[in-house]
Amino acid sequence: MEWVLGSIATVLHGIVPEWLVLPSLTLTLPHVVYWAGLLLFPLLAMYLVRRARQMPRRSASAAIAWMFWFWGGFVGLHRFYLRSRQVGTIFILLFALLLLGERYSSDARNVRSAFDNELRITEFNVTKHQKDVDRESEGAEERLALALEERDAVQAKAQAAAQTEDEWQAFVGTVFYLIVVLLLFDAWRLPKLARESEARDAAESREIDILQRDVTPDERDSITNPFIRAIEKISDWSGSFVSYWIVLAVFVYYYEVIARYVFNSPTNWAHEAMFLMFGMQYLLSGACTLRDGKHVKVDVIYAQFSVRNRARLDIATSVAFFIFVVTLIVTGALFAMDAVEVMEVSFTEWAIQYWPVKFAIMIGGILILLQGVAGLMRNIIFLSRSRTG
Repeated sequence: MEWVLGSIATVLHGIVPEWLVLPSLTLTLPHVVYWAGLLLFPLLAMYLVRRARQMPRRSASAAIAWMFWFWGGFVGLHRFYLRSRQVGTIFILLFALLLLGERYSSDARNVRSAFDNELRITEFNVTKHQKDVDRESEGAEERLALALEERDAVQAKAQAAAQTEDEWQAFVGTVFYLIVVLLLFDAWRLPKLARESEARDAAESREIDILQRDVTPDERDSITNPFIRAIEKISDWSGSFVSYWIVLAVFVYYYEVIARYVFNSPTNWAHEAMFLMFGMQYLLSGACTLRDGKHVKVDVIYAQFSVRNRARLDIATSVAFFIFVVTLIVTGALFAMDAVEVMEVSFTEWAIQYWPVKFAIMIGGILILLQGVAGLMRNIIFLSRSRTG
């Protein structure tokens, strides 16, 4: 495989212009764009989802196809979404060739760099021995001749390595711009492709079954009042809001993969941005998770109790719960105030501000506390009604 691709790279190097060599990506995500994205993207996504639910269901959406084209077009995601698998497979094969060529190009770059370093050493030796010759030192001419011979040999290897690197870069650049041309062609035809996909689905009259898991209802779930409804609405909204951050992670990591393995330009911000985002998501979604009873717990014995005994046990153990949550809120507030006071930033080159992350600890704790109060109130009301009933 390497020999075949290497031969193709050699041919392309002779016919492909130098401007086809891939450029380097130097994008560093601005802090304001990062924080604005965390705030505005979920709002936009929630609006689009609500709007989509109010509209008749369509088998293929041109808007979604455009999104796949923009973010995943290099691997043909838009084609697979529109059920054009043959062309989608061509995109995948080209992308695989791109990654393989970039790997060989990277290896050739390392070899050339090693020879360049060795060449600098031999040139230093030539200069050194030339000075000895000028001073008419004994045996200097023989040492200079050997140094010149060694330099010429290393120089030839360095030139060969540089040519090999140029050949692989020409190969990678050709495949890259071929994918770009296919993407531009698909951009022109995308609306028509979406209509054709929708027409095929309508003709085949496909029905999608939505599977729902049977859940044994808990009698306490039917108990509510204005306070409980308000708290659970807040918990539901906060959980839905941060859930869309997952989509941002897909976009960012896709960019990182393309930048790192295609353009050989890894970012200094993608991993840290998502690391902080997931931490905040974990905290801010805690109330929604508590409302749905999805936190990790050992309920082998608890599940065997009656609903009334579960309510009693939840009330008894809520003391530990509230101690933990209050500690989380107070600690998070102290962390956040300290971060604001010193304008704390990360230790990486990106130097992102830490105070929003620290405030997320406090806000997440407050949301969990409110949901815990609503759950405690529901258990108390349930037991009082059961007693009077």
